This record gives sequence, C-alpha cells and structure tokens, in this order.
Amino acid sequence: MTAADAPTSQRTTPAGAPTAAASSGATALADGCAELAVALDIGGTKIAGALVDRRGTLRARARRPTPPNTPAPRSATRPAPPRTGPVSSGPEREAALRTGHGAPHPGMEPQPRTGPELEPDQGREPAPGPLRDAAPGLDAAGDEHAAETVMAAVTEVIAELARAPEWARVTRCGIGSAGPVDAGHGTVSPVNIAAWRDFPLHARTEAELVRHGAPVPAVLVGDGVAMTAAEHRLGAARGCRNALCMVVSTGVGGGLIVDGRLHPGPTGNAGHIGHISVAVDGAPCVCGARGCVEAIASGTAIAGWAAGAGWRAPTEDRSAAQVAAAARAGDRVALAAFDRAGRALAAAIAGTATLLEVERAVIGGGVAAAGDVLFGPVRRHLETYAALSFVRGLTVVPAALGADAGLVGAAAAAFELLPDGADHAP
Repeated sequence: MTAADAPTSQRTTPAGAPTAAASSGATALADGCAELAVALDIGGTKIAGALVDRRGTLRARARRPTPPNTPAPRSATRPAPPRTGPVSSGPEREAALRTGHGAPHPGMEPQPRTGPELEPDQGREPAPGPLRDAAPGLDAAGDEHAAETVMAAVTEVIAELARAPEWARVTRCGIGSAGPVDAGHGTVSPVNIAAWRDFPLHARTEAELVRHGAPVPAVLVGDGVAMTAAEHRLGAARGCRNALCMVVSTGVGGGLIVDGRLHPGPTGNAGHIGHISVAVDGAPCVCGARGCVEAIASGTAIAGWAAGAGWRAPTEDRSAAQVAAAARAGDRVALAAFDRAGRALAAAIAGTATLLEVERAVIGGGVAAAGDVLFGPVRRHLETYAALSFVRGLTVVPAALGADAGLVGAAAAAFELLPDGADHAP
C-alpha cells in the first residue's frame, strides 16, 4: 500500500499539524525546534511513527496496521497453570455483589479473555496463553518469514517518514515497543506479536535509518516506559520527582520516574506493574505467573470477570466500555467488576509507593476512560493499602496525553536517554 492509497489516519501529516500532545498544552511555534527524533510506537494492532521535536510536537507521522502473525505454542519451560471455572454463582458471587469488592481475594478466579478493551490502539494486547517461544508448525524459514512480515511494516513507516521535508533534521530515534523488551541486547519478544521472539529490533531499525540517510543512534524501551516519559515531560507527571505511570488497556504496563528522571532499568522494562502479583493464589496470567494485576484489572479481565459473574452485555461484543456503562447505570455486577480491578490497582500502586516513595500515580489507557467508575475504587482502596505515613499523600490522577502518548514518549526517551554528543546526523 502506498502513502496515496493509505487511509487518512495512516498518511504522513503535514508539518505542524495539530496532535493530541498539542491539545494537551504541548504546542510549539510554527518553526518548532531544529532537532527532531524519529519515534516508533509498536504494538499488536498498529505500528506508528512520527518525527517529533523537543516540545513534543509531531511534525510528520505515518502508521500501518500490525500484520497478522501466527501465534506460537506455549513455552515448554513455563506451562500455563490449570484453569478452573469462574465464580458465577453460589455464596462467593453473592458475597461479591453484597460487598462490591469482587471475590474474597482479587484474582482467585481466572479471567476468560472475552472482548476488546475500550480503545484497542492504546496499550498492549495480551496473547491467549503464556509467553510464547516460536510459531507452531513452522520451521525456521516460516518463523523468519512471519517475523519479516511484521518488520516490513516498520520499514514502510520509516520510509514514509523519510520522505518528509523535515527528515534532514533527525538526530536520534526512540523505539517504544510492547514487551517484554531487552534494551541491553536490543531485542523484543512482545506477548502480542508472536512472530517476534528475541527479534533484533534495535539493530534492524538503525539499519533502516542508515538506509534512508540518517545514521543516528536509537534507544529501545517498553511501551509503558515511553508513556511515562511523555507524561513526565508534558503531561500529568510533569514536575514530579518520583512517579509511577500506568497504561491500563487490554494489558497493563507502566514506567517509573525516579529522582526526576526516567528510569527504564537495564532492560527497558522497569515499572512493568502489570506483572506484579497481587493475589498469590490468583488467576493465571498470560506471562505464566498467577494473580498479576493484568489478570485482574485489564479491560479484557474486567469484561471477562463481569460476564462470568452473571453480567449480560447488550451486544455479543463484550467489552470493558460496556461494563463501565452498566456500572454507571447501577448494575451491581459491573460495579463489583470495577471495584475488584480498582482494588488490584490500588494494591500494586501502594506497594510501589512503599518501595520507591512515589508521590503520584498516573493512569492512562483505554480503561482509564471509564473515569470515576475506575478512579473511585482505586482511590478508595488506596486508603487501605497505602497505610504508612510516608505514602498517605500519594495522589492518583488520569493521564493528560491522548493516543499520541506512545510516540511523544518514544521521542522523549530518545532526547533524555541519548546524550547530545551521541548525535551522528550529517
């Protein structure tokens, strides 16, 4: 597909076009900053790219859908724990509805993955089983073909950006990818892109940049870390010395600000709060562990638990958005589903704050669009879990940036983590 054939949402945007970052107060003068970063936001539904200046303004952009890729078999080293039926009837369900706290312990029952989250492009989409190793029924050549099909979409995005007049001002590249990522080795193994296992995304991206006349350095971080960089630079965590930022969507990711700086960790995954266990005997998670925040509070988990507890969606396409609408209308099961998710999030936030003394938790992603239906339970349960004096002042706020947070954050990570002396642009 050529740029001319692409839908409007996939075409390169003229320089200075309005963006979500701009609408959130990240506007720049028409001439902008001279220095630009190539930003890539790679997930299970889309591969987006942009040229971004230091003020967070997107000067040009491109987008492609993530190509379908064959799912891989379960890891031989991390089998999925056996599943049992959800709490859909009996005393436990009645107790959950009476108290509004979900099951007696969040995550004790598994979450059927039934329906999309509120905004499919925001956040990471979990695979239907634990982390995968390779594509089923494929030989090495088949695996390589599937991996290259996905990489071809990345190269198309870079090629389209390279045709923008601003390309000559590129000095660096930031890559935000669904995880896990391994920044130390430059590889990615996204749960939602089964064809990529230890895929050398960093080296391949730098090679594509060179091919288009931009021999510049690149940095690789997880998508939650990229969102954190954006919110700290331009959004709801701006000015915070220590903060936790989260994406709650079909998956749950996050990142950390420590002592006023982005803290990606050695592999680029620091702050991955979605895979903190808040229920030691809880539901199996896609990562292979049990009781993870993602298995309880993601959009798919909320919709799945509500359906298992007797909530009936108005359409066959059950989603967290529909559960949120039902909760606003007073549906007891829907309210219990969000209370349960809020409880899990509060426990994880309080634990992180106790370890790192973060002053603010920022929650973005599709599920955060539920507003007070989500934030009300999170704040209420936080009063219980954040019990120590030095974490009682912790605040929980919604993210300020919109759908472009991943791109703005990938660029922000490049500007912060790559020293100016590292520039190699001609």
